[in-house]
Amino acid sequence: MFFCPGKKQEGPGVAGRCDRRCGLFLLAAAMVQKYQSPVRVYKHPFELIMAAYEKRFPTCPLIPMFVASDTVNEFKSEDGAVHVIERRCKLDIDAPRLLKKIAGVDYVYFVQKNSLNRRDRTLHIEAYNETFSNRVIINEHCCYTVHPDNEDWTCFEQSASLDIKSFFGFESTVEKIAMKQYTSNIKKGKEIIEYYLKQLEEEGVTFVPRWTPDACKLEKSTSLTGRPVSPAINIPDTATKEGLNNKEILNTSSSPSEPTAGTPDDKLDADYIKRYLGDLTPMQESCLIRLRQWLQETHKGKIPKDEHILRFLRARDFNIDKAREILCQSLTWRKQHQVDYILDTWNPPQVLQDFYAGGWHHHDKDGRPLYVLRLGQMDTKGLVRALGEEALLRYVLSINEEGLRRCEENTKVFGRPISSWTCLVDLEGLNMRHLWRPGVKALLRIIEVVEANYPETLGRLLILRAPRVFPVLWTLVSPFIDDNTRKKFLIYAGNDYQGPGGLLDYIDKEIIPDFLGGECMCEVPEGGLVPKSLYRTAEELENEDLKLWTETIYQSASVFKGAPHEILIQIVDASSVITWDFDVCKGDIVFNIYHSKRAPQPPKKESLGAHSITSPGGNNVQLIDKVWQLGRDYSMVESPLTCREGESVQGSHVTRWPGFYILQWKFHSMPACATTSLPRVDDVLASLQVSSHKCKVMYYTEVIGSEDFRGSMTSLESSHSGFSQLSAATTSSSQSHSSSMISRWRFC
Repeated sequence: MFFCPGKKQEGPGVAGRCDRRCGLFLLAAAMVQKYQSPVRVYKHPFELIMAAYEKRFPTCPLIPMFVASDTVNEFKSEDGAVHVIERRCKLDIDAPRLLKKIAGVDYVYFVQKNSLNRRDRTLHIEAYNETFSNRVIINEHCCYTVHPDNEDWTCFEQSASLDIKSFFGFESTVEKIAMKQYTSNIKKGKEIIEYYLKQLEEEGVTFVPRWTPDACKLEKSTSLTGRPVSPAINIPDTATKEGLNNKEILNTSSSPSEPTAGTPDDKLDADYIKRYLGDLTPMQESCLIRLRQWLQETHKGKIPKDEHILRFLRARDFNIDKAREILCQSLTWRKQHQVDYILDTWNPPQVLQDFYAGGWHHHDKDGRPLYVLRLGQMDTKGLVRALGEEALLRYVLSINEEGLRRCEENTKVFGRPISSWTCLVDLEGLNMRHLWRPGVKALLRIIEVVEANYPETLGRLLILRAPRVFPVLWTLVSPFIDDNTRKKFLIYAGNDYQGPGGLLDYIDKEIIPDFLGGECMCEVPEGGLVPKSLYRTAEELENEDLKLWTETIYQSASVFKGAPHEILIQIVDASSVITWDFDVCKGDIVFNIYHSKRAPQPPKKESLGAHSITSPGGNNVQLIDKVWQLGRDYSMVESPLTCREGESVQGSHVTRWPGFYILQWKFHSMPACATTSLPRVDDVLASLQVSSHKCKVMYYTEVIGSEDFRGSMTSLESSHSGFSQLSAATTSSSQSHSSSMISRWRFC
C-alpha cells in the first residue's frame, strides 16, 4: 500500500530512505487508509545500522524503481550531531503504459525529509507525495531508534496513511498495482540492511564509533571503511553479552543480522508475530497492531491476548471495524457471565461427567488439540431433561476455554503458532431421537454463542460414520454456521474414513481411538441413556436456567423510547455512597439520578405490548409515576449524563439526605445498527418487535457507608469495575457535582 521513497546523496552521515518500504503508497479509494508496521529489531548498534543504510546510495541495485533524487535543503549542526536533508525523489512506478498515459506522467515525485540526530541516536524519515497531491494524499513516517533494553541494538518502525480523492476513475486498478508492488518491496526491504551489513563485514567494518563532541575530528582521521588511520583509535568488540535481554527469543544463537524480538511490552515486533501468531501479510500485521493499539488506548489493565484479537480479525477478513465490533460484543458477554473464570469456579454436574460423551484426546498431525465427541452415543434428550439448556451451554463454554488453554500449551511445545483445535465427531448411533426439538434448539443456541465468541478456533471438523438421518440435522444447523467454518468440515459416510483421504491423513495411527478401529484407548465417556429418575420438571429446569443466567453480579435491562428503566435505592443514613458500574450494550442512553422523600409505587414491569420482555436477560421497570412533577415530587441530584453505545461508566454519589434515590437509564437516540454475518435469533425477534427504538444496559449497583467507601473493592477509587481479565476500563472523566465521581470508559 505505502512506500517510502528516497535516494541517498553521497557523503558520510547523510540519512537516506527507510530500509523496509520504498515506493509509492497507494490504497483503496474513498477513505483514509492507515498502515502500522511491527517493530524490527537488529542486533547491531545504531551507528553500524546507519553505515549500512548509507551504503545503498547513490545507487542501489536492490531498488530499481528509484531513478534519481535531488537535494532541496540540507542542514548540519556545527558539532556534527544533527544532519537534516530534504530531497525530491524521482520514481519509475511499475504501472501499465495506458494508465501512465491517461495520468499524463512517466514518473512520480516524492519529497522526503530525513533528520539524523547522532547525539540521541535517532533517524526520523518523513515523506509525502508531490505528484497528484490534489488527488492523492500520502504521508509516511519511519524511524530508527536504540532498543530500550539494549543500547547495542536498533529498532525500526514505520507508519503511513493514504487518502485517494480520485484517480481518473482507476482507483481500484491503482490499488491493486500498489498492493502488488508493496508486498514485493516489503520482502525486498527486509534484505537491504542485511545485504549491506554483510558487505561492510567483508570490508572489515564491524564497528562504527558513537558520536562525541570531537566526532568531526575523528571523521577526518578515520575512514568509514574501518581501517584506522591513527593507531590511537581502538575498535572494541561489539559482541559483548553485557546488557543482553534474558528473553528466550533474544538468545545469542540467532544470526547476527536477523531481526529479533525484545521490544517493549506495548508493541509487537516482527519475530514475535512470526513465532507466536504465524505468517501474516504486511497488511494483516498492520490490522493486528492498529486494533491492539486501539485497545491499549481505550482500556486500562490487561487487554485481550494477541491470539484472541487475531481470531476476530480473521473472522472478519481483517476488516478492523467489523472485527472491533464483534470483539467488543464478546468482551461484554464475557464480563457479564464471568467466562474468564469458568474453569476455576464452575464444576460440571455429575450427570455431565457421566453421560456427556466427549473429551480431549492427544493432538492431530498439525499439533492442534484433538477433541472427540461421540454424538451418536449421547442421549441429548436425557441431558436436556436432566440439566436444562443453560447447563449444557456452560459446559460447552468450559470446553472452549480449555481448548484455548491447550492451544497456548501446544504453541510452546511444538515451537510454532497453534491457535485452533480439531474436533472429531462420531455419529454412529445418530437417529431421530437426536432430532428432538428442544435438543435441536439447545444445539442451535450453543452454535450461536460459540460462533459469536470463539471465532476461528475450529481448525478442522471430522464427521465420521454419518448415517442417513444426518442430512436432516445438517439442514437444520448449517444456516447458523459461518461460511468459513463450514469449509473446515470433512464428512465421511460409513467406513470411508478408513480409506485414502481419511482419518490417517489428519491423525497419527498411534492415537486413533479404539472405537474407530485404532489401537489407542480413548478415555472419553461412552455416553448412554440418562436415567429418567434424573429428569427434572419444567419448573425446576426453568429455575435452574434462571440461576445460571443470573449467576453474575450484573443485571440486564432494556430501555425503550418512552420507557426508561429505573431502579430504587433506599438510603437510611445520610452521607452513604451509591456506586454504580454499567455498560451500554446497545444504543445511546441518558443516565439520571433522582431523589424523593416518599417512596414510589412498588416496582412493576411496564406493559409495553410488543416491547414487553420477560427474558431474564433484559427487563424494563418504571418507578416514577407519570403524575409526578420534577421539583415537587422528586428532584435531580446529578446532571444528566449522555452515554454512547459501547461506553462503560463507573461512578459514585455521596448522598446528602435520607430517602429514596432512583437511578434511571433513558433512551437518547437511534442506536447504531450492528452488522454481523450471521443472524442472532433473539436480535431478529427484538428488531421485528421494537425496530431501532431499543437500548440495552448491563448494570451493577452497591450502597456503601461513607467510612468504608475508600477501601471498597467496588468503589471508584479502588479502580475496579468488575470487568473481566480480558477487558477493563478506559478514559475517565468527572461529573460536575462535587459529591459525585463518574468515570466513563469505552469498551467498543
